[in-house]
Amino acid sequence: MSKYVPEDVEKKWQAIWEEGGHFKVEADPSRPKYYVLEMFPYPSGRIHMGHVRNYCIGDVVARFKRMEGNNVLHPMGWDAFGMPAENAAIKHKLHPAAWTLSNIESMRTQIKRLGYSYDWRRELATCHPDYYVHEQRFFLKLLEKGLVYRKYSPQNWCETCGTVLANEQVIDGCCWRCDQPVVQKDLEQWFLRITAYAEELLDDLAQLVGGWPERVLTMQRNWIGKSVGAELTFKLAEPVEGADSVKVFTTRPDTLFGATFMSLAAEHPLVQKLIKGKPQETAVNAFVESVRNMDRIVRGADDLEKEGVFTGASCINPATGKPIPIYVANFVLMGYGTGAVMAVPAHDQRDFEFARKYDLPLKVVIAPEGETLDPAAMEAAYSDPGKLVDSGEFTGLPNEEAKGKIIDWLAETGRGTKSVNYRLRDWNISRQRYWGAPIPVIYCDKCGVAPVPEKDLPVELPRDLSLLPDGRSPLPVSKSFTDVACPVCGGPARRETDTLDTFFESSWYFIRFASARDRDRPFDPEATKYWLPVDQYIGGIEHAILHLLYSRFFVKALRDLGYLTFDEPFANLLTQGMVIKDGSKMSKSKGNVVDPDDMIAKYGADTVRVFILFAAPPEKDLDWSDTGIEGASRFLSRLWRLVTEELAAVLSPVAACAPAGELGQGGLPELFAELRRREHATAAKAGADIRERFQFNTAIAAAMELVNFLYANVETLKSEPKGAKAVSSAVATLLTVLSPIAPHICEELWQQIGHKTLLLDQPWPTHDPAALVTDEVEVVVQVNGKLRGKVCVARDASKADLEKAALADANVAKHLDGKTVRKVIVVPGKLVNVVVG
Repeated sequence: MSKYVPEDVEKKWQAIWEEGGHFKVEADPSRPKYYVLEMFPYPSGRIHMGHVRNYCIGDVVARFKRMEGNNVLHPMGWDAFGMPAENAAIKHKLHPAAWTLSNIESMRTQIKRLGYSYDWRRELATCHPDYYVHEQRFFLKLLEKGLVYRKYSPQNWCETCGTVLANEQVIDGCCWRCDQPVVQKDLEQWFLRITAYAEELLDDLAQLVGGWPERVLTMQRNWIGKSVGAELTFKLAEPVEGADSVKVFTTRPDTLFGATFMSLAAEHPLVQKLIKGKPQETAVNAFVESVRNMDRIVRGADDLEKEGVFTGASCINPATGKPIPIYVANFVLMGYGTGAVMAVPAHDQRDFEFARKYDLPLKVVIAPEGETLDPAAMEAAYSDPGKLVDSGEFTGLPNEEAKGKIIDWLAETGRGTKSVNYRLRDWNISRQRYWGAPIPVIYCDKCGVAPVPEKDLPVELPRDLSLLPDGRSPLPVSKSFTDVACPVCGGPARRETDTLDTFFESSWYFIRFASARDRDRPFDPEATKYWLPVDQYIGGIEHAILHLLYSRFFVKALRDLGYLTFDEPFANLLTQGMVIKDGSKMSKSKGNVVDPDDMIAKYGADTVRVFILFAAPPEKDLDWSDTGIEGASRFLSRLWRLVTEELAAVLSPVAACAPAGELGQGGLPELFAELRRREHATAAKAGADIRERFQFNTAIAAAMELVNFLYANVETLKSEPKGAKAVSSAVATLLTVLSPIAPHICEELWQQIGHKTLLLDQPWPTHDPAALVTDEVEVVVQVNGKLRGKVCVARDASKADLEKAALADANVAKHLDGKTVRKVIVVPGKLVNVVVG
């Protein structure tokens, strides 16, 4: 094969790897394991450059770790349930199953074309009953343990899609999928009690420091949102049916004496009781309806215009005994604390803005040392430390000291207690959609909610139903699905028609990969013990909160159910940047998509891999460049010519970084010693860049420099017969170093040189530290601390020789002209600084 034809090379080696089962792997306790995993894709039908980047990163890590002697697990699967498949199926008049499975076939073909080192025997799709049967078992065991429950709660409801949405799926008040307005709807839903693990989820982040990006750890901490404070009881001035007080959580009990009104969330269950029969009832209901349908993220934003309405009711400040009015406010959320906020406008900016707008009183209870604050003259809330004023027996105390004393004082009379609150809410796992895993419960008018007996699992999603044109699930109107016998009394009953949130599937798939073909159990305990946790997880920053948090919860819950023995799912996490073109993320709507298939057809898979890894460090956004991919193509063509033409006559199957004693370099020009130094430096740098930093771009750059050196000296290198082994060793190292990145071309060239073993099975080159030592060093020369030149001197040069060489440098001499040398500071082997006046 004299001409480089990427398609021929790549098809050849992909077939060899597949036929030989080279990426198949089994647990082997005698070998160190390494589990590398990219976040599995939703089968949309086409992979995009974001996928390519993600999988290229993972594949380099997998191949590199294999070369380092690890038993590497590198699987692939499909996050196959979900609303997008339903919407696409309706649009194309297909069944979601047909749409999804067809897309999986297409995407698998695309992915295989890139030569990734997946163990395809472990492939899974979450829409298959042999997958979701296990999560139905998990559901029932979690239900039995009290970690699954039902309750009514206001939910984001998209009428167009006919389903509940998570807060993160509501963008500017509209559904993320169909862009139609979202309303609030009270529904009885299934929830996972993730809050039961809030403290452990927070504490165990300490195990991930150094392995996860600090940015992601911070996002997780903030989402869990632990606050230490007090729960206070405000008695209603006029008790209403079923309630005589309002519970409030606060982190600022030191400001209690300054609370001048109360703010309730629009969803607070007390609101309707307080306004019943009052003149404010109509106005409050109109305000509540408008606020309930606002985007919750907007409601919590600092720059939200604060608005509210008076309920006509009051409560009693437990510290002062005075009545304060109760308002409904748009910035108070039910998702934090109790949904009620004691408003202290003198010391909280949101309350300050609200009070100024509605002409409510301010009372100063904390002031800076030695100062007095006038409420009428304040332009903003005072939130800094200080001493209490006008706060009864606590006046004069530093506010931090006062917090605990006020809580103790209230606790003595039953008006408050110490409390810990979390921003984290329980996970709503109900979805009113068809294309999802059925929730395995049955409703009986006589027996209530009955779990589906385990012998009757899986509850299979019927594939013979047609989707309704308006997007609603066909399950509730399918008698063949809904009508069943009660497993308790045998009487008529009906199945649950909600399906599980697709995050449920993606929260444990990484464990299933360890024993994906085990039909009787979700996990083989020995395989799970060997492979888990995942050593390196790779995926987008957009999953930094929910997917990772839910996966962490699942591991802890399954551990407590006896399935697992570890605490955290992912030891290390890499969040790769986006692929950008023309200044924005690639998307069909922007018309800036680059099709991976087109690039592979034009340049070859190895070129796409090299470009995508060379263009930017993995954690940074990557700007797509047509000239950049052409440059990657030229580099591989140069590599091909170098091995098959320029140096072909002198190359033989010599090991990478061959020992000096095997190279026979005696009597050769100094160039060959420099070649060996560069060869070993390339192996050392590329290895450190990949192993320690995942800096694939600099690893490629090191290989490029070695190629350039070989080209620059090609005539001399091939004219010295005695140096053939040294050249062969350098080329072997070059191909070995590049092989995780461009595996097909490197494997082909390795074979053409005459190697009988696969490059795939070669270890990473072990560089010789002695080979990196040079007889000369480059020393920086400064004049008054500014860089003015560099000189090469013998490694053991004396201070006098260093000073002489520095002063003789032409550029340095130019900056000394007309000046007096006051002092010369010499740091041997590193620096000369000339001080002039």
